[in-house]
Order: sequence, then C-alpha cells, then structure tokens
Amino acid sequence: MNEPTISSPEDDEISLLDLLQVVADNLRLLVLGPLAVGLLALGITFAIAPTFTATTKFMPPQQQQSAAASMLQSLGALGGLAGAATGIKNPADQYVAFMKSRTVQDALIDRFKLLDRYEAKYKDSARQALNANVMIASGKDGLITIDASDTDPVFAAQLANAYVEELGQLLSRLAVTEAQQRRMFFEKQLNNTKDKLTKADLALKASGISSNVLKSNPIAAVEGLAKLKATIAAQEIKLASMRGYLTESAPDFKQARTELSAMRAQLNQAEKEEPASTGADSDYITKFRDFKYHETLFELFAKQYEMARIDESREGAVIQVVDVALPPELKAKPKKALIAMITTLATGFALLLFVFIRQALRGAAKDKESAVKIAALKDSFGKALGRR
Repeated sequence: MNEPTISSPEDDEISLLDLLQVVADNLRLLVLGPLAVGLLALGITFAIAPTFTATTKFMPPQQQQSAAASMLQSLGALGGLAGAATGIKNPADQYVAFMKSRTVQDALIDRFKLLDRYEAKYKDSARQALNANVMIASGKDGLITIDASDTDPVFAAQLANAYVEELGQLLSRLAVTEAQQRRMFFEKQLNNTKDKLTKADLALKASGISSNVLKSNPIAAVEGLAKLKATIAAQEIKLASMRGYLTESAPDFKQARTELSAMRAQLNQAEKEEPASTGADSDYITKFRDFKYHETLFELFAKQYEMARIDESREGAVIQVVDVALPPELKAKPKKALIAMITTLATGFALLLFVFIRQALRGAAKDKESAVKIAALKDSFGKALGRR
C-alpha cells in the first residue's frame, strides 16, 4: 500500500532564487519599459503650458486697546453700551474668510473678466476656477499669504495684489475693529437721540414760559431729575448689552444691577421731595424735563461717538503689505524631473508585479488541479462579462 506523499513546508515556499530568476528573465522589460514610459512622460510635460505662482504676504489690521475703553469706566451709565462690540478672537482667519467671500470673488471676476479667461459660462464656475488657482492661508506668524497661479506670470502677480486691494475696499464698508463697532453703535444712538431731542425742544418752545413755574421749581432741580432719569436709561441699556456677553452671576453684571437699583431708589426719593404742580405749570415742567432728559443722553452719546471716531482713525483697518507680489521668474509647475521620476518608478513597480503574476499563472497551469481552477475562474469572468 502506497503511503500519501506529504509535502514539506519548504516545497510551498517561494525561493528567493526563483524570484531573482524571474527578474533576470524579464530584465529587459523591467528596465526598458519604465525608462520608455518615463521619457514619454517627460516629453508630455514639455507640451504642458508652464504655471507661475506669485506670492504676496501682508499683516492684517491689528486691533489695539482704545483710549475710550478706559473712559467708558468713568461713565458708569455708558460703560457697557458697546459691550457687545468685543474684539475679534481670530482676526487673521476672519480676513481669510473675507477674501474667500463671494463679494470679493465677484469683484475680481468682473475686474479681470475671468469668465472669458477661464472659459466659464457662469460665475459659479469662475469662482471654482479662482479657488483652484488661488491659495489663501494664515500662518502662525500672524501673516496672511496669497499664492496666485496662472500661465501668465504678470497676471498671477496682478491677481495676488488685487486680493489685498479688494479686501481693503471691503473693510472700508464693514465695521470690523472694536473702534469701528463702537463708532457705529454710538452713531445710531446719537441719531435716534437727536431726533427725540429736536421734538422735545419744539414741544418745550410751544408750551410757553411761566415765571411761577420757575419760582416753584428751580431749573437746577428740574435738570437734576432729568439727568438722573437719563442716567438710569443709559444704565438699563448697559445691562441689556451686558447680557450678550456676561452671565447674571458675573461680578460686573451684579455691580451694574446694584448701581441701577441705587439710581432708581434715588429717583423715587427725588420725585417724592418734588413740589406738586398743576395745570400749565405741570405741562411745562414735563416738557422741560423731557428736553433735559434727551439733551443729557445726546451729550453722553456725542462724547462717546467722538472718542470712537478718534480711536477708529488711530486704529483703522490698515493692511500692511510685507511682500508685494511680483511676476515670478521661475515656473511652479509642471515639475518635469519629478513627474518623469515618479512615472518611471510607478511603471517599474507595475511591470514587476505583472511579471510575477504572469510567472505564477504559468507555474499554476502546469499543475492539473490549479489548471482546473484557472479554467473555472476564466469561465466565471467570461459569464460576468457576458461573453458566454
């Protein structure tokens, strides 16, 4: 009785010498093939139009602590009016977002007629092409870098510099810095108070002047009560604005609320001590107090508005260009040597894999069991491809 032959593990292992033999048998293909494909890729790169990249670097507007920030603390009623106008945490990232905005991109598309240059039918396609050709990034050094690529080196430099110019025009229309935000806030409050002050003045003049009123209610007392009411109104605005960036348990918020309670108590006491008036006297006093109330608010807002304007002019949204984009002398791509080398290596690896698989299939075809499996595999592929 014949005993079954048991193959040793060494028989199933692929010998290194066998692999070297396969390489030696196909050495010409493995050497000449990658070289030919690499030379072909190198030749193709000469037909590709070179792309030039122009670079500009600039420092975004720096936000400084304004002089009015300390002045606000001296006016408790107005100290938090512009509280919501806080500084920008990441200014560089915000300016990058500005330059990637549709407003800036559309301005550049119209300025350089990019629809024709990029052969785009719609502006959306031109924006996509612009995003592909321009890279904008902010570095850890605080500088923003703009890399603009194009086949024309002069146009690449113009495009990179145009981004900075369009950003400057956009910033002139936006309130970005803390001083700009405060200026816009107080400007709005000032205009509203001015209108109310004008109406109060006309109402006061229409009421006439009574000597009895002035005797029973001295002007100083009337003005003091009106200013107190204006201070309370400003304090209420302060609390409303502080709720946007502070919790009610914050010390500053508690202090502001305590000050408001004290002012209201003072107002109640002053109103109790005020002599009663009737008829025309009462009408005149009411209009006079209304006038002084709006006049006090107008003075406070005007002072803060002027300080905000001074801070804005001193701070300003000034873009400081570190490196102006110049027409590049050397092309950025295609990198011919790198392309040829990568193509050669990739082709060599693919051919090496091919010869090993081919040799494995040839060896398997000599074995009956493997030949049956290969035939079944070919038949399955044929049916899947619909050839049978």
